[in-house]
Amino acid sequence: MFSEFRLFRDVALHKSLSRAAAANGISQPAASQNIQELERRLGTELLDRSRRPLDLTDAGKLYLEFCRDVIRRAEELDASLDHLRGAVTGELRIASIYSLALSDMARVRDEFTRHCPEVSLKVDYQRPDRVYESVLNDAADLGLVSYPEPTRQLSVISWREERMAVALPPEHRLAVRRKLKPLDLQGEDFVAFDADLAIRRHLDRFLKDQGVDVHITMNFDNIQMVKEAVAHGLGISILPDRTMQNELEQGRLKCVGLDAPLARPVGVVHRKRKKFSPAAAAFLRALPVT
Repeated sequence: MFSEFRLFRDVALHKSLSRAAAANGISQPAASQNIQELERRLGTELLDRSRRPLDLTDAGKLYLEFCRDVIRRAEELDASLDHLRGAVTGELRIASIYSLALSDMARVRDEFTRHCPEVSLKVDYQRPDRVYESVLNDAADLGLVSYPEPTRQLSVISWREERMAVALPPEHRLAVRRKLKPLDLQGEDFVAFDADLAIRRHLDRFLKDQGVDVHITMNFDNIQMVKEAVAHGLGISILPDRTMQNELEQGRLKCVGLDAPLARPVGVVHRKRKKFSPAAAAFLRALPVT
């Protein structure tokens, strides 16, 4: 019965029988048969099969909330039992923005594995909006995001403030400077983030407040692509300095500090009233502050 709850939750999450089947280690025909038997037993359709991707009927949405509640309660029971046994086992699912893979995740994984060798740690890198969605849908136990925002269903644990700096191609005329004033960026070609991202809105406000106009040449949804564009001479940008270490060592970028306070907040989002498992608590302890 519990596997049935997980399967239906994953069908709703992925909007696909085949992807849900793969996530649960069964064939698509088996998954389809399982859902059909469930609908016969409940006497109502749960999936709107006329739409692509698959969507839920009103009854399906009610059943999804039931499944999530049962799964959440079962996870809380497992966490409580682990506390009683003093054991740290099971699986921990993390959803994270891409940039943290560049600067932290290898160290966090090593530290976590050292203390919790029997826990299977699964990290899925996603856009910020998908991180929130994964935590809300119980596809992830914890979400790592920049500019974290609490909601009616989610709480935030503050992690750290990451210093922002100017990223430049090595041959840029400003690359020889030790510090830059915001007005030094006036009129520069600028590689930006997509307009729907919090970091883009934050940088736009910062530049506007400083009276700086830049010429946006292109925009991307992740730091890695922004860095590549800058390294190829397509403009400058402003990025967390800790995400540029590899490129600095390789001589592909120059990083110059700003003579103005600017930082990117990073935090952890989780469902409100969620009881952390010993594994989740150990992961939070493994996060580096600096």
